[in-house]
Amino acid sequence: MGITMILSLLSGVALFLFGMSLMGDGLKKVAGNKLELILYRLTSTPIKGVLLGAAVTAVIQSSSATTVMVVGFVNSGMMKVAQSIGIIMGANIGTSITGWILCLSYIDGSSGIAQLLSTATISAVVAIIGIIFKMFLKKAVYRNVGDIMLGFSILMTGMQTMSGAVAPLKENEAFTSALTMFSNPIMGIILGILITAVLQSASASVGILQALSMTGSISFAAALPIIMGIGVGAACPVLLSSIGTNKNGKRTALIYLINDLFGMIIWSIAFYTANAIVHFDFLDMIMTPMSIALMNTVFRTATIIILMPFIKYIEKLVFVLVKDTAEDEEDTADFDLLEERFLAYPALAISQSHTAMNGMAKKARKNITRALNLLEDFSKDKYNKVQEKENLIDKYEDKLGTYMMQLTGKEMSESQTRQVSEFLHTISDFERLSDHAVNIAEVANELNEKKIHFSDQAQYELNVLKDATKEILAITVDSFQKDEISSAARVEPLRELIGILCDELKMRHIARLRTGVCDLKQGFAFNDLLNNLERIADHCSNVAVAMLELESEALDSHEYLKNVREMKNEEYMTYFEEYEARYNINGYKKNKKSK
Repeated sequence: MGITMILSLLSGVALFLFGMSLMGDGLKKVAGNKLELILYRLTSTPIKGVLLGAAVTAVIQSSSATTVMVVGFVNSGMMKVAQSIGIIMGANIGTSITGWILCLSYIDGSSGIAQLLSTATISAVVAIIGIIFKMFLKKAVYRNVGDIMLGFSILMTGMQTMSGAVAPLKENEAFTSALTMFSNPIMGIILGILITAVLQSASASVGILQALSMTGSISFAAALPIIMGIGVGAACPVLLSSIGTNKNGKRTALIYLINDLFGMIIWSIAFYTANAIVHFDFLDMIMTPMSIALMNTVFRTATIIILMPFIKYIEKLVFVLVKDTAEDEEDTADFDLLEERFLAYPALAISQSHTAMNGMAKKARKNITRALNLLEDFSKDKYNKVQEKENLIDKYEDKLGTYMMQLTGKEMSESQTRQVSEFLHTISDFERLSDHAVNIAEVANELNEKKIHFSDQAQYELNVLKDATKEILAITVDSFQKDEISSAARVEPLRELIGILCDELKMRHIARLRTGVCDLKQGFAFNDLLNNLERIADHCSNVAVAMLELESEALDSHEYLKNVREMKNEEYMTYFEEYEARYNINGYKKNKKSK
């Protein structure tokens, strides 16, 4: 096998992969967000999930793409692990459709209808229509259809190139004899895994096998183990996509591997045990592109039929393989407090909600601290942790919001109704706190990637503001958890000071930009951090005001806050002056040393 032949084969593979990607992307654009919505909504039963996964994968021509979408849904909490299993099983079946499409590339003829149906004619016609759609039609949907057609033509051309590259091997005795070694099931499975892991596409691996079958050298005995291995190798891109996801995301990716791994083990044992007893005559049968496509579809469909009754056990297995830590169990413990049975007893339900909100507040505060620490000590794991905890806090908002909305339909006293109303507002503020943690983490990531460093003065000023923000968070969360009104009264004065500090620091940074001490990249990042820290203080103020409002039985939080800020009684001014002295930008280092 010379260098020219190898290059020709690789170019065919490249065209095939590009064509399949272009066709799949075009199909997804034509469908808009409908594919994602369909995947999310229509998974109420395993059978529906299997059919849906098969249909979507047949359309976008990639089981990996389907599974990666599902991993994203599970990672975000929109879908449960159990729901994802059926879709992933269906994706395994749907991806075999590509093999049947590739059979079209082997239609050939020299005259009449056969010539009209030849690959060259079909590819040419589709390519011409596709380029007309792409170049001359203005509507996006037609241009996307053009991409689909061009992708199909490139895919077919890639298959022809691969077939042409390996055609001379038909007469090569060394190649023919080398293929016999793959009749050994273990060697064939390993080859299938390796090829697919490298190409990151089961369809491409099947396409290469179909191209090789045109040499007349691929027997049933050699093709079967390679097909088995291809399924396992196809899990590689899915597993890679789970890097950085939460535990449920990793479990979902693992399901794809488990399906194909179990299929390979089950059918290897069943088929080769039966062969040892019966000695099948068809093992030496020479395979064609169509028979390989049939084998691939039958193998994948049979595997899913066998595994479907065990979906619950597969779910248990992935939870055993990817175990929850003590922290994970703590994260979800608060959700158990929101028992529907307590809704009949509003006082108890409100108390349980408050306890769950305490957990939400604590995690939101910790997430902001985690994000702020990234500014000084960045790591990708800690960065991913911020996003993971943000997803958890989103779940808090969803579950608490739903629970308390159910509670509003029950008969409650006026004070209970007001308390539930204030809690609903407070939940939103806690969720927004964690949103700002993600924003800060993203700034930290940008600083790390672009190697941006603040000047010593800017860093010093930022540290002052960070410490003030950490204190207002601590006061807010502690006062809410302990329901201490006296502590809540300390929040608004500090919020006002943080707002003043942010304005002052922005002006100072503009001055540094003008003198060239800092550049624009530093300026944008610094300004983003100030805005996020100021908004964190605002949300802390909202939480504290809600507590004070509830205690004073005020009806309008905005009017109440306005009165607090305008009146600025002696207590308010005492707290403000205390914070002003503590977080004096010019004397901050001295103040810290004296503590």
